[in-house]
Amino acid sequence: MPEKEQGRILLSVTGFSPRLWLELLSKSREVVLEPDGPNDPSITYAVVWKQRPNLLAGLPNLRAIFSIGAGVDHIFNDPGVPDVPIVRVVADNLTQYMTEYVLWRVLDHHRQGMLFRAQQKRKIWREPAQRPASDISVGIMGLGQLGRAAAHTLLSAGFRVNGWSRREQTMTDVATFCGDDGLIPFLNATDILVVLLPLTPQTTGIINYELLRELRKRNGLGGAVLINAGRGRLQKDADILRALEDGTLKEASLDVFEVEPLPRTSPLWNHPAVFVTPHAAATSDPVHLVEPMLEQMAAFERGEPLQYVVDRGAGY
Repeated sequence: MPEKEQGRILLSVTGFSPRLWLELLSKSREVVLEPDGPNDPSITYAVVWKQRPNLLAGLPNLRAIFSIGAGVDHIFNDPGVPDVPIVRVVADNLTQYMTEYVLWRVLDHHRQGMLFRAQQKRKIWREPAQRPASDISVGIMGLGQLGRAAAHTLLSAGFRVNGWSRREQTMTDVATFCGDDGLIPFLNATDILVVLLPLTPQTTGIINYELLRELRKRNGLGGAVLINAGRGRLQKDADILRALEDGTLKEASLDVFEVEPLPRTSPLWNHPAVFVTPHAAATSDPVHLVEPMLEQMAAFERGEPLQYVVDRGAGY
């Protein structure tokens, strides 16, 4: 049976135009932006980003939900999410974008980019001491697809790399830690902390003052550094500011925030030790992401298992 005659895709997104997603998905399937009533039997898949609460609850033939973004917490925020598989987006270009961002920010902090930009404004010609990358330990919180790719790239750049995850994982040439027992040893061995965790009830607010003060202070950077490119509600913005003010942190690069867009009144905007980007570390590009979604749907209909299915118990 031609794919156009199969069940329809419900595309539901909030916060941006669905135009390109709609155009690309419609090349292979019939796509709608609203169901024909709350119990529309024609909808077999949903492609979503912050869908309207309870929109999916009554769809009797819904087979799977696909997340447009790398995170899936936006789906679980809906109290009416039905008990069907939820699929995380995994694509080479999304991984590449995140890896580029992490390497960029780690190198900028390592090579004292903030100091040089401040010196340029004041026309100061001064060369500070510089340590090799091998003297610096980058710790990655979250060793999923994105974290592991970033770790490989940082290793190739000469950094020592630590990794922490909720469940035990191993990686060649990476010192790995796991669970509550491994968190403090991981932090104590880390100079630059890179946060790529999923947002779950267990990780909400995990980047707080108590955690940050466990980072290693005596290093070639002159202080600990935080990079968060995971989810905004992993961190407590006020605790980061406190850590910066009292020297617990030297600098921070933040791509995500508790409230987004970051309010214009936030002191993070103008803090001299903070680099702000607007949740742009790894943008979901439909040109690269739609085809893998469609391929998964077709494979599922042939009886093959879905890939990258979310563990509902773990929340990711």
